[in-house]
Amino acid sequence: MNIPEILSLPGMASPALSPDSSSHEALSGPACSPTSDSENLSPDELELLAKLEEQNRLLEADSKSMRSMNGSRRNSGSSLVSSSSASSNLSHLEEDTWILWGRIVNEWEEWRRKKEKLLKELIRKGIPHHFRAIVWQLLCSATDMPVKNQYSELLKMSSPCEKLIRRDIARTYPEHEFFKGQDSLGQEVLFNVMKAYSLVDREVGYCQGSAFIVGLLLMQMPEEEAFCVFVRLMQEYRLRELFKPSMAELGLCIYQFEYMLQEQLPDLNIHFRSQSFHTSMYASSWFLTLFLTTFPLPIATRVFDIFMYEGLEIVFRVGLALLQVNQMELMQLDMEGMSQYFQKVIPHQFDSCPDKLILKAYQVKYNPKKMKRLEKEYAAIKNKEMEEQIEIKRLRTENRLLKQRIETLEKGQVTRAQEAEENYVIKRELAVVKQQCSSATENLQKAQSTIRQLQEQQDNPRLTEEFVAHLETELEQSRMRETETLSALREMQDKVLDMEKRNNSLPDENNVARLQEELKGLKLRESEAVASLRELKLQVQELTDSWQAHLSRGGRWKESPRKLALSDLQDELMTVRLREAHALAEGRELRQRVVELETQDQIHRNLLNRVEAESAGLQEKLHYLVAQNKGLQTQLSESKRKHAEAECKSKEEVMAVRLREADSMAAVAEMRQRIAELEIQREEGMIQGQLNHSDSSQYIRELKDQIDELKAESLSPWAGWQLDRGDALHAGTCRLPQATPPYQSPGFGY
Repeated sequence: MNIPEILSLPGMASPALSPDSSSHEALSGPACSPTSDSENLSPDELELLAKLEEQNRLLEADSKSMRSMNGSRRNSGSSLVSSSSASSNLSHLEEDTWILWGRIVNEWEEWRRKKEKLLKELIRKGIPHHFRAIVWQLLCSATDMPVKNQYSELLKMSSPCEKLIRRDIARTYPEHEFFKGQDSLGQEVLFNVMKAYSLVDREVGYCQGSAFIVGLLLMQMPEEEAFCVFVRLMQEYRLRELFKPSMAELGLCIYQFEYMLQEQLPDLNIHFRSQSFHTSMYASSWFLTLFLTTFPLPIATRVFDIFMYEGLEIVFRVGLALLQVNQMELMQLDMEGMSQYFQKVIPHQFDSCPDKLILKAYQVKYNPKKMKRLEKEYAAIKNKEMEEQIEIKRLRTENRLLKQRIETLEKGQVTRAQEAEENYVIKRELAVVKQQCSSATENLQKAQSTIRQLQEQQDNPRLTEEFVAHLETELEQSRMRETETLSALREMQDKVLDMEKRNNSLPDENNVARLQEELKGLKLRESEAVASLRELKLQVQELTDSWQAHLSRGGRWKESPRKLALSDLQDELMTVRLREAHALAEGRELRQRVVELETQDQIHRNLLNRVEAESAGLQEKLHYLVAQNKGLQTQLSESKRKHAEAECKSKEEVMAVRLREADSMAAVAEMRQRIAELEIQREEGMIQGQLNHSDSSQYIRELKDQIDELKAESLSPWAGWQLDRGDALHAGTCRLPQATPPYQSPGFGY
């Protein structure tokens, strides 16, 4: 028993064997009758068709009598007669079916050209499973394809989809005996076909639904023929577009099916939409697997027979027929109930009468022109969606760039705000310093006015002149200090202007740190200047008090000499104090200068530390690059060495091949020379006629034998040289043993 007989399931034979008489009458009625093509049939074919019709009528009468007999329980003799007649009719009908399909296969081209309508009707009634393999190959023109010769070579190659194929093989027909069990023959040949196609069509590669189609083909034919049929299906039956990664063709099929549903079953369509039950939720597997995962194998194979002849049209028809039959039940279910109904109820509705499903399918209205129009509409919609997606992508890119720009501006605004805050603090401190400077200037002016008043009131010219000279000296020193303060103020103003200019361009962190350090140093110098200014004010106040006291004593200049001496001593003491104040002022100036130098030194140290840190980082990077360069040079030298060795080896091999070729050519030349000499001797012997007829014939035969031997010797080194050259050029190649095909069609080889 061969594999197809083991795998054959009930319902896969011709529909003429079905006991459902109504479906058969519908299929053989006027609309589907082959009599319209009777003028193209021979008398033998017409006689055979008449026999088939007669057997169908007998089967119908017999099935009715059997049902009536079982209902009324009549005598058993009539049942035995009817059962025996039914079995004989079945055997005769099966023989006639074999004869008809055998004639169709043998005269295939004539049937495709002249009897296309009759062939279509026979295919709709079902192809016998023994003829299914060869008829499928003939329908898709896969009997002689160049890719069949490449199949064994493709199996030796590796595919990037192997892991995915291995993972999904166990899910393909898991309950079928041919594919059950890990590492079974069915799983192995299925893996081979899917792997080979993934290498032939790398754009599609592998898609899970395609394994069910290949599995059905492998149940009917060997793996090489199944591979050729699958390649033809992908190329010519729109399956390749269905299984592409974008699945654009599947979207088109769903769009067309939704239109047919809306046009022919509007109430059911409204119910589906109200329950959010999308068409892709139940119809995607119909188009991707051609109902192989929906129906049992006998019904799915009947649908696949028609698909091989008419294409995807049968999928639309069967799908809409299922919805028409189950419209009332689906209208009463919610989304979850409909999902369960599609999975459990619909697949087994037509197990006993597949002809009824085919009849319902061809009662569905299908307009090819309208489908073409829908295809154009879908293409226009997709183009519009693509343009919108491109526009959305462009807007998203612009939005991202704007966000980056906003973030940059926000960072710049934060930096500007910090700089503005620092500038505000510096300006406020400068305003305080200006106010202090203006108060000091006012105090000096008051002191100058007081001095002028004292000069006017002083009667003693000697004391007045000395004191005025001393006060003028003090005034000059005060003016010098004021000048220095004003110069420092101008410097600070210049720095503020410089900082405002630098504020327009965002400074980096190093410049900010340097400005902060300079600001700290400036604050220290300003605090020192304020302290020295306060001390000068105190000194001026003391001098003013001393001068007032001296004036209060100046009215008594006519006193005794002792008092005059005391006043002189007080004047000297005042002079000493003034000198001491001058020395203290100079000391404070020197201390302030020292503070400035220390501040600059600290700034320079910080800069030096940063420069040293950057230098250390650059040195480390330099060391790393040097080490990396050394490693790369080592790898380069090693690769050069290996390349040189390989070149030397290849040159040696080429030289050896050339030497063998030269030797072979020399041997061939010698052999040819000897052959030429022998031929010359033969011709001379024939011309001179030295020998008689028999002797000359024997001599000629001997010469011919010698010539043949020399030719054989000349060809043997030449063939050996070609073999050596082929071994050198193609070393390591091997051929894998071909897997044993799971099925061979009985008696129908090519």
